[in-house]
Amino acid sequence: MKGNDPRYSRVNRKKMRNRSNRLLNIMIGLVVLLILIVGASIIVGNNDDDGKENASKEQVLDEAGSSAEESEDEENDSVSDSEDEKGSNETSGEKSDDESQSSSPSEEEGESDSIDDGSVDEEEPGTVTIVPDDDEIIMETVFNPGWQPVGTDQSGEHESKYDGESVDWNEKKKAIAYATGHSENELIFWKIKNGGSPQKSVGIASTRDKSKKYRVFLEWVDEKGWKPVQMDILNTLDFEY
Repeated sequence: MKGNDPRYSRVNRKKMRNRSNRLLNIMIGLVVLLILIVGASIIVGNNDDDGKENASKEQVLDEAGSSAEESEDEENDSVSDSEDEKGSNETSGEKSDDESQSSSPSEEEGESDSIDDGSVDEEEPGTVTIVPDDDEIIMETVFNPGWQPVGTDQSGEHESKYDGESVDWNEKKKAIAYATGHSENELIFWKIKNGGSPQKSVGIASTRDKSKKYRVFLEWVDEKGWKPVQMDILNTLDFEY
């Protein structure tokens, strides 16, 4: 019988072995293919994850940048608002100053009105008046910083004269009258004498009714004439002068 044939048995065994090897190779191939598929899936998945992670990072950075820009814009807006408010305050301050300045003329007019009404002392601003104690001759002494030289027609080197008729003499009379506030015609000039140096003089004068009596001290100012520097308002003319 064929089943008992040794050659038949070898052929069958060889076929079976070949079939087994083929199946084994197929399975190995499937396993390798599965491994490749799984590996490729893992690699692709990692790439996707990296891409998503990078995208997330970029989104976070973009959001952070946007937030920073918004913060900077808000800060700039706040600074602008502060500057605008400061400018408004300064403008208001300037308006207030302008209003206060605009109101000052009225105040000055009020002051002028009070002067016109005669409520202010007749003494000139800056005048210093000294009242001595128990002085039989001097009632009070006046110093007025506003006094100026009376001018002169003299030229060259000045020479003080007491001759009663020279230009220098007449300019002395003019300076004395200027200090007293009277005209020369309203005064009697009792004496004009040397005041201690060639450029100083002293004049004694009174009103014609002798109700007011004066002693005026003069100093010479080159090219400008005689200048009053002190005036005594006298109680009497009865003294040695």
